[in-house]
Amino acid sequence: MGSYSTLVRQSLIMGALVVLFAAFSAYYGPIGATTWVLASGATSLAFFIAVSVARRRQIMRLATEVDEVLHEGRRVDLSSCREGDVAVLSNELAKMVSRLTRTAEQLDQERGALADALADVSHQIRTPLTAMSLMLPAIERADDAADRRRLTRRLEHMIDRVGWLVTTLLRIARLDAGAMHMEKRSVSAAAMIERAVAPLRTAYDLRGIDLVVEADEAVGFQGDERWSAEALENIVKNCMEHTAAGGRVTITAREDALATVVTVIDSGTGIAPEDLPHVFERFYRHGEATEEEMEGFGIGLSLAQALVSAQGGTLRAANEPGAGARFDIAFPKLIV
Repeated sequence: MGSYSTLVRQSLIMGALVVLFAAFSAYYGPIGATTWVLASGATSLAFFIAVSVARRRQIMRLATEVDEVLHEGRRVDLSSCREGDVAVLSNELAKMVSRLTRTAEQLDQERGALADALADVSHQIRTPLTAMSLMLPAIERADDAADRRRLTRRLEHMIDRVGWLVTTLLRIARLDAGAMHMEKRSVSAAAMIERAVAPLRTAYDLRGIDLVVEADEAVGFQGDERWSAEALENIVKNCMEHTAAGGRVTITAREDALATVVTVIDSGTGIAPEDLPHVFERFYRHGEATEEEMEGFGIGLSLAQALVSAQGGTLRAANEPGAGARFDIAFPKLIV
């Protein structure tokens, strides 16, 4: 019941009904019927009041516990639950509090992850910005036109890298927030691979690295062609940066009853065993990276894994025996 006034009002209505029935039985009923009606009515009224008071106490206890949860952070106690509709309400409140508690814990974890990510971003952006600020006076002081052009091209390259970093981080943030729309349609693996490698063919030619694609037109998967190509492009670009001139990067696509797998294998030095568990971590670079490798920011593979995972796929890294690094993108087939 909502309040004692409601309980009193309902008790008065029931008492009035008992009196009316008693008067009716006294006038029309047999001798002794009035006493029986009054006794039965009084018993029913007393039972009603007792049940109502007990239920109100249970509801007030639940209200107190909910208030303590909201203001003191304690949990709803299920030890005093019994059968009945109030017990059902108590159980549902406990479920709600448990869900809210898990949500609060997840928010705390995400807040900590966001703080760490912002610290990483600040560090990663500060380095090229500092280099660019030092490069401007060097360009101004350069007397030789060739030196000025060289420094200007390097400055343009660093600006492009920072722009790429910001764009990539925004995409990762959207993926983490679940705000990235992923289509689910039939995709040709060959068309997706071509879309991924097209922007890199010139760079491969300039570096003297062979790019080999072996994909049957019939091989396909269910996913998003645009974002799958984005993921594959980051992988192929990473392989290019770790393959020497005269090397080769091979991309193959195959499918079986379980999944469609796109594999990228390079002829580089492979991934060091101590680095293999960390290749998809953001901003991770091993301590012995070359100057050319250090130009990267360590988020290309992280973005690739996030894009593949958002489509329900998996991305794994390993070392290919007799070759270099190997990356397998697997898109599982739906089982109806």
